Amino acid sequence: MFDPAPIALFTLGGVVVCWIVFAAIFLFRKRPPKEPEAKRDRLSLLGIFLQMCAYFLVWFQPPWEPFLPRTAVVSGSIGIAFSVCTVALAVVSVWLVGSAVRTLGRQWAFAARLVEGHKLITEGPYRFVRNPIYTGMLGMLVATGLAMEHFTALDVAVVLFAVGLVIRVRSEEKLLRAAFGEEFEEYAKRVPAVLPGIY
Repeated sequence: MFDPAPIALFTLGGVVVCWIVFAAIFLFRKRPPKEPEAKRDRLSLLGIFLQMCAYFLVWFQPPWEPFLPRTAVVSGSIGIAFSVCTVALAVVSVWLVGSAVRTLGRQWAFAARLVEGHKLITEGPYRFVRNPIYTGMLGMLVATGLAMEHFTALDVAVVLFAVGLVIRVRSEEKLLRAAFGEEFEEYAKRVPAVLPGIY
């Protein structure tokens, strides 16, 4: 009989390490010279706020609940498989975000904007989804909710995150459509926004 506590701690530890790498991608990336902005859409800030609320939900530990409660989902061989899949989701999500940030280079920004000489990026992870950073962020949200065993909070967080995601995608892609016209429309027809087969 497996003790669920070590499995749960391993899962959470693996996800926390992925969060440290996730933060490092943005904090320690090579910053190119500042480019003059051509356009910015501030509506994307609402999407960012909703996504931050979603992350808060999965990380928040109610004081009346035990930390990492012993539940059937993290015990035995099912618990080991659950743990491995959760950590693997976090690892793949961080890899996707890192790859997307490197591919974007100087064009990456916290909120939706275009810089002078902005190019439509369609290589690297952008061959598979138009917004791989958001795909990775969603993966980290789900992995965190699973690792913290906040399943009800995770359900609510995914809905909040999805609303924020749609706002951000529409906000950013409005700028791209205006800048690249038919070139972007062709790209959008063949490549999904965030999740293949879903959105």
